This record gives sequence, C-alpha cells and structure tokens, in this order.
Amino acid sequence: MASSGGAAGSTALASLWSDVNKAGQNGDFTRALKSVNKILQVAKDDVKALHCKVVCLIQNGSFKEALTLLNNNSKILTSDVIAFEKAYCEYRLNKIENALKTIETAPQKTEKLSELQGQVLYRLERYEECLSVYRDLIRNSQDDYDEERQTNLSAVVAAMSLWSKTQPEKLGLQETTYELCYNAACSLIGQGRLSEAMKKLQEAENLCRQSISEDTDLTEEDIDAELAIIHGQMAYVMQLQGSIDDALQLYNQIIKLKPTDVGLLAVVANNTITINKDQNVFDSKKKVKLANAEGVEHKLAKGQLQAIEFNKALLSMYTNQAEQCRKLSSSLQAQNPENLLPVLIQAAQLCREKQHAKAIDLLQEFADQNPDHASQIKLTMAQLKLAQGNVTKACMIMKTIKELEHRPGMVSALVTMHSHDEDIDSAIEVFNQAISWYQEKQPNSPAHLALIREASNFKLKHGRKKEAINDLEQLWKQNPKDIHTLAQLISAYSLVDANKAKVLSEHLPSSDSMHLKVDVEALENSTGATFIRKKAAKVAGEQAKEPGQVEIKKKKKKKKGKLPKNYDPKVTPDPERWLPMRERSYYRGKKKGKKKEQIGKGTQGATAAATAEFDASKTASSPPTSPRPGVAATNAPSSANSNVVPPRHQKPVGAAGTKKKQQQKKKKGGRSGW
Repeated sequence: MASSGGAAGSTALASLWSDVNKAGQNGDFTRALKSVNKILQVAKDDVKALHCKVVCLIQNGSFKEALTLLNNNSKILTSDVIAFEKAYCEYRLNKIENALKTIETAPQKTEKLSELQGQVLYRLERYEECLSVYRDLIRNSQDDYDEERQTNLSAVVAAMSLWSKTQPEKLGLQETTYELCYNAACSLIGQGRLSEAMKKLQEAENLCRQSISEDTDLTEEDIDAELAIIHGQMAYVMQLQGSIDDALQLYNQIIKLKPTDVGLLAVVANNTITINKDQNVFDSKKKVKLANAEGVEHKLAKGQLQAIEFNKALLSMYTNQAEQCRKLSSSLQAQNPENLLPVLIQAAQLCREKQHAKAIDLLQEFADQNPDHASQIKLTMAQLKLAQGNVTKACMIMKTIKELEHRPGMVSALVTMHSHDEDIDSAIEVFNQAISWYQEKQPNSPAHLALIREASNFKLKHGRKKEAINDLEQLWKQNPKDIHTLAQLISAYSLVDANKAKVLSEHLPSSDSMHLKVDVEALENSTGATFIRKKAAKVAGEQAKEPGQVEIKKKKKKKKGKLPKNYDPKVTPDPERWLPMRERSYYRGKKKGKKKEQIGKGTQGATAAATAEFDASKTASSPPTSPRPGVAATNAPSSANSNVVPPRHQKPVGAAGTKKKQQQKKKKGGRSGW
C-alpha cells in the first residue's frame, strides 16, 4: 500500500509540474502560481518549487511578496540560485543600494546580472561605471537585444552630457530608431547645441510616427501620447531659445493629454512654473500638484528633483508664504549644505520682508563657510547695498573680489558707481589697476587694448588730458593707422604741448587721400535732399548764372497800412498816440468815485454815518439831521433810556448793494479769465 501511495503522489506532482510548465509557456502565471502552491503543500522545501513561485510573483508584479519569500527562505534559496531575482525585486521596490549590493555579492556574474547592474548604476547616477558595463555587454553579447543595449548606452551618454557636463568619446552609435535619435538630441542639449538638437528631435518624431503608423488601431490622441516625451523636449529647447509662447503652448498640450508617465508630467509642470515666474500664480499652484505626484522621485534624476524643490520654494516666496518658503529652502540646504541657491532664496525672502541687514548677515556667514561661492555671494551683497542706495559700500564689497577685479564687466561696474559718487580719481584708479594686470598677464590682448581705449575716453571726458596722453600714445603705437586715436592724441597735446601737437599733426593723412568719392546727384536725389531749405537752393541757382549777365534786383511792394474806422483826414492825428496812456502829457489819472462809501475803516462793524454821529466835534457845530435809510441809530444824545443800536449790531451802509453787484458781475463774467 505504501508503494502504491508513493506512486500516486509522484504522479500527482508530475501532473502539477506539467500544469506549471504549460501555464508558464502560455504566460498565465496566475494559474502557474496555483499549481506551484499545491506542489509546496506536498514538498514545502522544494528549491525548484520555491524558485518557480518567486518567478510567478515577479511576473504578476508582486515584488514585495516575492522579496519576503526570498528572505524567509534564505537558507534554502541561496544567492547562487536566486541572486538575479532578489536584486530585481529590490530594484523594482526602489531599494537601489540593496540591489547593487546583492549583485556585487553574487558568486557568479551572469549576463542578465550585468544587464541589471547597468540599470542600477544608471539609477544611482554613477554614469562612468554604467558606461563601462554597457560597453562590455555590447562587445561580448551576440543575441537579438543589441539594439536595446545601444539605446541604453546612448541614454547614459545623454545623462552624462546633461547632468555631469562630460562628453565621452564618440561611440559610433547608429541613430536608426527614434529612441536613439531622442537620446542623441538630449546629448546635444547638454552641449548647448540647441539648433542641432531641435533638428534631431524632429527626426526622432518622424521615425516614431513611421514606427507606430503600422498599428491601425491607434487614434491621433494615442499617437500624440506616444510622442509626448519628444514634444516635451522640443518645448524645453524652445524655452531655452527664447520662444516662450510656443514652448508654453506645447507644454499645455502635453498636460491636456494626461500622459501616464508621472516623470514627464512633473517636468512639464515644473517648466511651466518657471515660465509663469511671479505672474499667473494660481496656474502655478495647480501645476505644483502635478510635480508632487506619487512616484516622481523614482522617475527623475536628482538634479531634476532639486530644480522642482527650488521652484516650489520660489513660488512660496512669490505667494507671500514666508514660513513655507523658509521651510523648503532650509530643507534644501540641509540636503546639500554647499548649494548656493537655498541661501539666495532665504536672502530674497528676507529682503521682501525689508530685513536687508539680516539677509546680508546670512550671505556673509555662508561665504565664510564656503569660500568657493564667495565671489557670487559678494556680488549679491553688493546688489543688496545698491538696492539700499549705499553705492560706496557696494564698491567696497566688489573690490574685495580679487579674482574678478580685472574683468571688463567688474571694471565697468566700479567705474559707473564711482562716477555716480563723482569720485573720478577712484574710477581712474580702477582703470589703472586693470590695465596693469593685463600689461603683466595678457599684454596687447583685445581686452587690454579695449580697457586702455575706455580709460583714455573716460579721462578725456572728465578733462584729464595729461593722464589720457599716455594711454593714447600706447594705443597709437599699437596701431599707427588709427586716425581717430591720433586725432584724440593731437587734441590732448594741443592743450599741454603745442609743439608736440604740431609734430604729430604731420602724421595725419593729406586731404587728397581723405577725399571721399561721393555721387552728388545721387545724394541730391535721395530722401535727404527734400529737407534742404529753399534759401540754399536759391543761392545755388544764382551761382549757376552765366558770366556777364546783369542781375536785376526786384523791388519789394510796400503794403498799404490799414487806417482806423473812425479816421478823419481833416483832423490832425495825436502825435503822442503811440505812447502808453500813462506816459502822455495830458494824462491826469482816473477820477475816483465819491459816491461809494468807504467800508472797513474804524472799528469792526462801524460805518461812516455811525462814526460821524458819535464825533462830538461834528455834532456840536452841525444841526441834527434825519437818520439815513438803513441806519438804526438816532442823533439824540445817548442816555440810559435811549434805544441806540450798538455798532456791532449795525449793518454797514451799501453792504447789501455791493454784495448784489458782485453777484451780478460773477453771473455776467462767468469764470475768471486767468
């Protein structure tokens, strides 16, 4: 019975292994996994069954479960059996360092392990080692995957050009597929050859369309989705070339397609944010969500991820999210302490908060810790001082940058700032120091001669002719045919040494040699001739008259003067009519009206009638008179029982009438004529 039971069990296992084999050939790994599990129920330590289960889990995408199974059965499944499967699971679970360690500790380096090692090294951005691995694979392999290996090799070359800024020797890769063309274009972008890169991308697009045109089931949207990565790189090249509108349009088209590649979507969204800058902030906030999609960190290079984080920090600054900006920039600085950008973002945020002193202290601290970035930091500090209006302090900071003090750009900036402060001596000193440096290091170089010329022009402009003479002589000796320099030199010597100026003037070319061949008729017929004054044309016409011809002067007709309308020929005109009225002998001045009452004299509210009424000298000699209309007081002597109205309660005579006249004048004249 025992022997028959064993035979039945072995038959069942054979049947299960047959099912596993058949399902594997058909690609049905779910069915194969069920059969393997049944085998393991009978023989749980079967190495072959465990190995098959791991393969089925990997094929179904269950990488975590497969890795757990491998770790739980590490004593049975040794590295010589499952090194590739374990490394592949770690690679797919983004445990890249562990994957590399598994590959390196494998007892035997198979071809498929080398292929995986190349992928792992690429993800770790160890491009030099990766390049070496793929070169060995292409050299030693003879199968149908040579094209894929060449594509991977070209991708490594492109990454080196973009991120490491290194270019290996030509590898002789044939650009027969759109993937190879695309990688070649990326390599050209890294080298800054943008026009060539655009042509290569267009070639890649054509090859891609040809390769997918055979599939009739694909719609136009499906084709555009396939071409999205090529179009994204085209938009990037357009952006670098300054065609911002075209690039933005292409970026938006890619986003509307909603590609499944989260890496592509994140890069396109980030580039759109860089175009928006501090404008269209609402759109940028939406794009940030696309850049933060899950899994992006495993799809992009470290440089791309850092660029996205920097732009997020800048966007926080533009949207006045100060705390968020500080948090992001501090995190970036912690990740890479030697990187300058996080510090610049923090300084910019402090400046937006009007804390310029803190920003300068922050920059100074970073410059002390990182001398390699000192020159860039000091330039930023000088810019902040200029923003505060402290030109003198900015000059002092810039002069401490010794490695840039001789550069034409630095010289120009310092001279401009010293000129702003009206410190001409310091500006000339800057010129002299730069010229001395070039005289010692690069004599008679284009930059040296350009500085000498600018220095001489500056000195001549500010009246330092004696100091300019040495510079001009040096320039003229370098190029004796330079007439412009010679003329400047003669002009400078004319105020210092007239004899020397006379000697130098002999070197000037004669007037015959300086004669310009000008077509007078063509010049007159040109558009400029229309602006010649008529008077000049008349003189030219008079010069063209034949000799002996008598010139007859035309008499000008005198116009009759206009007479006044009331002119009487019998009456003799006034001989003083041309003089102003005030200067004529019979002018007696204007008669002042006696009828108008004088208002405003005496105490406040008093009138002339009231004043005369209370004048004792007048009342004693003159008889009492009846009161004037509108006056409430009487001429009777004041007593305790009299009803005399006090002066402050009286209305001035004619006040109402005057007010009415003023109102009538206003209505008649309207606004004043001023």
